Amino acid sequence: MALSDTLLENELFGHEKGAFTGADRQEKGKIETADGGTIFLDEIGDMPLPLQAKLLRVLQDREFHRVGGTRLVRVNIRVIAATNKDLKAAVKDGRFREDLFFRLNVVGVTLPPLRERTQDIPQLAEFFLKRYAQDAKRPQMTLTDNALAAISQYPWPGNIRELDNAIARAVVLTPGNAIGPEHLALSTAGGLPASETNPSPSYQDLPYHDSMEEHSRAIILHALRRAQGSQTRAAELLQLQRTYLARLIKQKNLRPNQPTG
Repeated sequence: MALSDTLLENELFGHEKGAFTGADRQEKGKIETADGGTIFLDEIGDMPLPLQAKLLRVLQDREFHRVGGTRLVRVNIRVIAATNKDLKAAVKDGRFREDLFFRLNVVGVTLPPLRERTQDIPQLAEFFLKRYAQDAKRPQMTLTDNALAAISQYPWPGNIRELDNAIARAVVLTPGNAIGPEHLALSTAGGLPASETNPSPSYQDLPYHDSMEEHSRAIILHALRRAQGSQTRAAELLQLQRTYLARLIKQKNLRPNQPTG
């Protein structure tokens, strides 16, 4: 959830007692808490212009005011910032301060998107696969050659996070131990989503995370029906530990007679 400008300012710079309704005590912000160390500011390109000016003062003068305060607070911090935006274009469009850009761009590191470093994809996929398989207490899982080819050719508009989510989803939904391209929900070579080439329930028209959740629920419910309500048998069908399946059923508040689509 995105923070409003006021909440973000309070999160970064803290506030004085009485600065606003409910401010019954002084609170330090993240910048003050990081005094003597390093603070990491993610998505810096989305910072509102008024806060950019306040951050610029921190970088230039090492001082700021808490929200509602008049006393200068001095800090000695190192700032590391990251963004997926083109800050040079944002400066040109007036969405990012040029002086702040130059203050931040002392040592710049450009990390190419995943689609431009395909040699890293198999290793990243194996890392995510091992982690999620262990979390799910599933036997050792593998990616088929076709699956590896599919993830290497896919453009990954959502970058590494999308790869992470795709592998997590595949671990939950793959009935066996070998993950194929059909378990990854990637676009086909022709550019059409799998849901368009292979008709599927309407929940696949939902946003990615909602679709993943609904698909997971449907798979578990289907296994429970096949097992006539037996969680032990359903766990065997899904090749999951029974305790893990029971936890999923409780978390998702599932009942064997629920509809799946």
